[in-house]
Amino acid sequence: MQYKSQSVAYWYFAVAMTLFGLQLVFGLLSAAKYLGPDPLLYILPFDVTKVIHTNLLIVWVLTGFMGATYWMVPDESRTELHSTKLAYVQLVLWTLMGVTAVIGYLFRYGTGNKLLEQPLPHKIVIVICMLMFLYNISMTIKKSGRFTTTEGVLLLGLFSSAVLFLPALLHYENYTVSIFYRWWTIHLWVEGVWMMIMAAFMAYLLIRLSGADREVMEKWLYVIVGLVFIAGILGTAHHYYWVGVPSYWLPIGGFFSALEPAALVAMSIYAYGAIRRAGLGHPNKLALHWTIGSALFTLFGAGLLGLAHTWPSVNKWTHGTLITAMHGHAAFYGAYVMIVLAMITYAAPSLTRNRPEGGSSLGYWAFWMQITGMFGMTLSFATAGIGQVYLERIMGMGYLDAQLKIQVHFLMLIVTASIFTIGVALFIYDFFRYAPRFISDDEPQLNVVDARSNA
Repeated sequence: MQYKSQSVAYWYFAVAMTLFGLQLVFGLLSAAKYLGPDPLLYILPFDVTKVIHTNLLIVWVLTGFMGATYWMVPDESRTELHSTKLAYVQLVLWTLMGVTAVIGYLFRYGTGNKLLEQPLPHKIVIVICMLMFLYNISMTIKKSGRFTTTEGVLLLGLFSSAVLFLPALLHYENYTVSIFYRWWTIHLWVEGVWMMIMAAFMAYLLIRLSGADREVMEKWLYVIVGLVFIAGILGTAHHYYWVGVPSYWLPIGGFFSALEPAALVAMSIYAYGAIRRAGLGHPNKLALHWTIGSALFTLFGAGLLGLAHTWPSVNKWTHGTLITAMHGHAAFYGAYVMIVLAMITYAAPSLTRNRPEGGSSLGYWAFWMQITGMFGMTLSFATAGIGQVYLERIMGMGYLDAQLKIQVHFLMLIVTASIFTIGVALFIYDFFRYAPRFISDDEPQLNVVDARSNA
């Protein structure tokens, strides 16, 4: 690594990987409950395991974003972090918040607002941690006197994420109003400003791994930011179709939601084009696998599958069914999980001792098993969802009767989810099996970054 303070990223990645593993435990447990009988029905019912599964996803991905930012910003700004001590304090507070929130969910302590179930004290801690994080990053850039477009897009995404968390702090007695404002946080995160964060990380990785021209990459970033603001913000309307809002939201949501994949297409085009022009010059080809995989899987999961059921005339049948789970799993994995794993894979040879920079065989097994497993899970949700829509929404069959008819698809879901879980377990094991690198003040700094990184 070029700067000693970048080692902070290792501990963020370590916490993220631990929470990732825990998330999968509760995900498999939730899927198994569809097969029944459920011996944990009165101890860990489905609503509890699902809440923990989804909230752990949000927390660990944000942890990965923080770690990746603490790696990337010193490298881009060419200076040490403003305060490593502040970064460690932030990590401790953040981890305690996550652990106590999960324990609280086990005892039904939460708000009941989907994906924002954290009680108010936990949300206040989240705000404090975000303020510490943004202050640390901003001061690092300020003292360096160097500010790249890639950093600018990353910071815009991070600051916007913090601002958009504010609606989550408010409580509404009316459930419809609560749902309406919930999407100001959730949608504008995952289908808006998080896309900027992802695009910044992808541009950074492509510049480092392929030697792609920085100016070209950063021009694409402007395109993506523009599309996110135009389509992502107004695309929030596709969550308003059936919650009692005026009917004019239907055409707005339909049109701008259909426009949202344009940003994903742009990312995929510039990722592919960068590799075509620059070749595979960097030795860390495993990180390049994750980077290109993220662009392509995002186009598939968030783009194609999102477009498949975003039109109001289709969504009125598929809304709230397993079709939504199909889109959600593939989209979140491609866009955010894979880009975090790409950043971890790129930084890991510098953060740990004796790790081969080209990646280990376990790393490649982890990549392909995760891709295979997630694709299989997507197909399982899709086939189950199509059956559910037909039986429930068209034939009028009751929910539980329909679930019995599509139960076979959950066998396939558990098989493919197990393949995915093995892939994740291999990735986590491969991450932790190399000891972290501790750099003392008198030890020379290691520079394993490609020479073209200064481009």
